[in-house]
Amino acid sequence: MLMILIPTLTMIPCTWLVPAKWLWSSILYQSLFVAAMSLKWLGNSSAPNWNYINSWMATDNVSTPLLILTCWLLPLMILASQNHVCGGSNITQQRTYITLLISLQVFLLLAFAATELLLFYVTFEATLLPTLAIITRWGNQKDRLNAGLYFLFYTLAASLPLLITLLIREASMGTLSLIELGLSSPLNTFTYYDKLLWLGCLLAFLVKLPLYGVHLWLPKAHVEAPIAGSMILAAILLKLGGYGMIRILPLVSPLTPSLNYPFLILALWGVFMAACICLRQPDLKSLIAYSSVSHMGLVIAGILTQTPCGTSGAMALMIAHGLTSSALFCLANTNYERTHSRTMILARGLHMILPLMAAWWFFATLANFALPPLPNFMAELLIMTSLFSWSPWTILLTGLGTLITVAYSLYMFLMTQRGQTPHHIVFPDPSFTREHLLMALHLLPLLLLMLKPDLILI
Repeated sequence: MLMILIPTLTMIPCTWLVPAKWLWSSILYQSLFVAAMSLKWLGNSSAPNWNYINSWMATDNVSTPLLILTCWLLPLMILASQNHVCGGSNITQQRTYITLLISLQVFLLLAFAATELLLFYVTFEATLLPTLAIITRWGNQKDRLNAGLYFLFYTLAASLPLLITLLIREASMGTLSLIELGLSSPLNTFTYYDKLLWLGCLLAFLVKLPLYGVHLWLPKAHVEAPIAGSMILAAILLKLGGYGMIRILPLVSPLTPSLNYPFLILALWGVFMAACICLRQPDLKSLIAYSSVSHMGLVIAGILTQTPCGTSGAMALMIAHGLTSSALFCLANTNYERTHSRTMILARGLHMILPLMAAWWFFATLANFALPPLPNFMAELLIMTSLFSWSPWTILLTGLGTLITVAYSLYMFLMTQRGQTPHHIVFPDPSFTREHLLMALHLLPLLLLMLKPDLILI
């Protein structure tokens, strides 16, 4: 772990000491080096036992894929942000922006590797500060301050009960170590007080994913955030909620079968409703954001079934969705940089102008609606199998959600790529090698995971 953390931390002084003309290239090379080093964790991804780093941090088959995804995303964010940030910021602001991205990666690495729940909570909350600064300072629209407030207060209001619950658990059990709590037997009491503690443990993660009904912060944050903010939100920060649920639920398992019904039903309803909302979205980034709400509803449902099949499917869907949604936001950003509009009806027919980008759009669209044999399909199939064994009636909502997902994904592709090019789009910039490299680094891992999907199954 130190082989990853120390090079990541050294990037912060390098960001402020390197000459301005070498800033972006040097940080990109260093982050690619860290991402390549993180691939050595793949050897431990299928081992169910803990791989101890020290008394506060360890890795296992749950945290390893998310740690690798976190390291993999930093060079992609730097590649995607270069044109946006260099165009409207001075060199000090550029250095600050890169420092925020690096500090965000450090907090995420500590969160996914923490074995102490209190350390996990602190790093879980610490990710708010860099993300909030990125959204409110480098966002494109005038409502970015409002979006930042939504993001901050939704998350803080839901995480306060988690802190209180963790302190109560430590007072009653004497420890908050995931390893020691996993070896001890869960509490077998079913009073209203214990049910409130169960809800306090899960509420912060349900809002972070988010669960339909407490999702309103997500589309606002995605629409107003710059490209790196949208990428990190969709690919990593949402997955903190799923990771926390996977860690916490076994510790409160006696209460879960009797309390998960309303949340599981709401998650399945959210899969259907968020997919329907996508059908009427004129804004491209808003459509991709609501698509994330729909997919995360499947993740919540898979985890709440508390079966190996559902949990493995949820984990695989988190990784596959992280790569797919981040790729879609990058594609939306390439469109915006050329058309200066996210309204799909004003940016049609781009396949005639940018044919190679249309090919990337097509592949990302196929991944978004889980075309077999992509990892997205395997993950959704595992979750649907688990839900069907829990209740055969769930096939109605999951089946309808899948059909509507195909519909809005194809609608998104046709609206942005097909048709006659509007007259106001005259001589846009061609697609750059940087953008093709960015898309290849997003979508090639999805193809490679088809060959060995057990790397992301737990």
